[in-house]
Amino acid sequence: MSGKRILTCAEVGQATLHRLAADYGIDVNWVDDDKPIDGSFWGEPEAGIVGTTVSIRADTPLHSLLHELCHLVCMSPERRNMLHGNAGSDDLEEAAVCYLQVVLADELEGVGRARLMQDMDAWGYSFRLGATRRWFDEDAQDARDWLLEEGLMNADGAPVFRLRGQ
Repeated sequence: MSGKRILTCAEVGQATLHRLAADYGIDVNWVDDDKPIDGSFWGEPEAGIVGTTVSIRADTPLHSLLHELCHLVCMSPERRNMLHGNAGSDDLEEAAVCYLQVVLADELEGVGRARLMQDMDAWGYSFRLGATRRWFDEDAQDARDWLLEEGLMNADGAPVFRLRGQ
């Protein structure tokens, strides 16, 4: 990870993050700072997912919350119902998750996609073209098409606020 500070969930605020998740019918569980995060694939302070709940702490990176939220949005209802920590997606769905998390950053006042992409790069997301922005702008048509086909984004590139399979 580079020396740039990554935006945390505490900096965006509970009300804002609850509102975004609620638009999808997803719950956000705020865990006390000294407690473990249930369902965290990467370990604390990264977000965890169990069922349709994303668990975070104040020090959870915002990109981690958005990534796990987007896994819940993009996965099939069958996988969502059995979920505990590992989203288990294929490469194309994983790309769609990354694409959607960038799009959702624009829904958060004071964040936006440019900042989220910087944080994704600082954390170490890996894309064929290197930087998140280059991937998003030049190499993510397959992810965009998948989101459109699944009805999770409209033709203008805006989120639809529904879970896959609904």
